[in-house]
Amino acid sequence: MNRKKSAGFVAAAMVLIFFTGCGDGAGGGKFVTEASPEGGGTVSRDEESDDLAMVSVSGGTFTMGGTPEQGRDCLDSERPAHSVTVGNFEIGKYEVTQRLWERYMGNNPSNFRGNDLPVESVSWDDVQEFIRKLNEQTGERYRLPTEAEWEFAARGGGSSKGFKYSGGNSIGEVAWFDGNSGSTTHPIGTKNANELGIHDMSGNVSEWLSDWYGNYSGGSVSDPRGPSSGSRRVARGGNWVRDAVYARVSDRRSNVPGDRPGNIGFRLARSSR
Repeated sequence: MNRKKSAGFVAAAMVLIFFTGCGDGAGGGKFVTEASPEGGGTVSRDEESDDLAMVSVSGGTFTMGGTPEQGRDCLDSERPAHSVTVGNFEIGKYEVTQRLWERYMGNNPSNFRGNDLPVESVSWDDVQEFIRKLNEQTGERYRLPTEAEWEFAARGGGSSKGFKYSGGNSIGEVAWFDGNSGSTTHPIGTKNANELGIHDMSGNVSEWLSDWYGNYSGGSVSDPRGPSSGSRRVARGGNWVRDAVYARVSDRRSNVPGDRPGNIGFRLARSSR
């Protein structure tokens, strides 16, 4: 792994990172050294702390939806672009791993197996049960991000540089997608982080969000939570089997909450303390 790629693992010097221990009181994460899938180096990881690492995002106002840098790829579902204000929150530095899922659920439904791979083939309903168990054992209040929080974080929050993808305009530097994935998922954090130090928001696996799916409406809104009901939940971010157009920060799609697609996982969020 080159020096640029490894910079994401020292992002704590740039953003405030909160580490939360796992719920069995064992204390002290286990450090492991693993080969980068791209070769050329290794990455040291405190596996327990990294699995629950949270990035603190200062709230702000941004334009959500099909903004100019998204180009001609924008779909009707991304329009109209509109002003959104979000409050302070925390969001996972990484997608939830299979190791963390197994720890609290006692099973691993993923098609591609590996401790540091993102969990996939989990439904929105499954994720709610995972979060319930995680909160019960840790005493925390983890949840899924809202769609507005997710896009604000993917764009880099108040530090946004206006990139097309989360972390840059070169898809291969920031995301695992169908053009470079080799038809498989990859260990978390092995692509460049975005402006806030968050990894994999444009690729690896798409991510379940808390909102019911619905059309955007014009006008300014604050801390939107989506429609009050619906039949499909929002999923965001590109993934290993989709091309670059689906990795854009404004792209959005939806799935039935009981479905378990092999290209969807999730990351955690938490309201600021």
